[in-house]
Amino acid sequence: MSIHPLAVIDPGAVIPASCTIGPFCTVGAGVELGEDCELVSHVVVAGPTRIGSHNKIFPFASVGMGPQDLSYKGEATRLEIGDRNHLREFVTIHRGTIKGGGLTRIGSDNLLMAYAHVAHDCVVGNNVIMANAATLAGHVVVEDFSVVGAFCAVHQFTTVGKYAYVGGGSMITQDVLPYSKTSAARDNHAYGANSLGLERRGFSKERLRSLQHAFRILLASKLNTSQALERLRSEGELSEDVEILVSFIEKSKRGVVK
Repeated sequence: MSIHPLAVIDPGAVIPASCTIGPFCTVGAGVELGEDCELVSHVVVAGPTRIGSHNKIFPFASVGMGPQDLSYKGEATRLEIGDRNHLREFVTIHRGTIKGGGLTRIGSDNLLMAYAHVAHDCVVGNNVIMANAATLAGHVVVEDFSVVGAFCAVHQFTTVGKYAYVGGGSMITQDVLPYSKTSAARDNHAYGANSLGLERRGFSKERLRSLQHAFRILLASKLNTSQALERLRSEGELSEDVEILVSFIEKSKRGVVK
């Protein structure tokens, strides 16, 4: 067994000899690890928690702490995690509540990216990806092969159906259809040149006027993007700043926010 001398392991924890526990990890009473698990460093695992085999938990993750629920009175509720999961930095996973059945459960082959949160009494299936800062409220079910995008928040008692893809930044308040691509509206707009910011960076009035003119053609002329670029290039030699702007748009592979 490879346990760093600066790790703190409760005598009641069950840790196979094949596991690796890095420095400054804390493994509490009632924790059971499967074979070949690795806690990289600064990981906290509290019990009662049972973790399967070949899991890797990265620095500053907090796994198996009590739920963030005012009704919780310290009961020995549980967390169960399957095999071959990757829990990245600052992931938080809480145990269940008595009123919610007393169990939070995560399956196998999942990737929970940095700052993802799984609240009490959630059920996460297999082959799920939760991107950075994806957040599940209590009692959420995420079915197999789903993706919950970065900065998504999923309302309590909702279900994300199998094979669903939830786009980043979405606020999910109802069940997500299986096999669907679901996302919040992407209503982004460009509102002209960042004149004040550019002035603070030392841009001259001439440079600003050139950029403001280019933005008026791009955003307010009722021309489409291709027509606006053609119009700008037809006006003669472009200033250095406008050339950078036009070249940026011409090289864009996903289109630009207008």
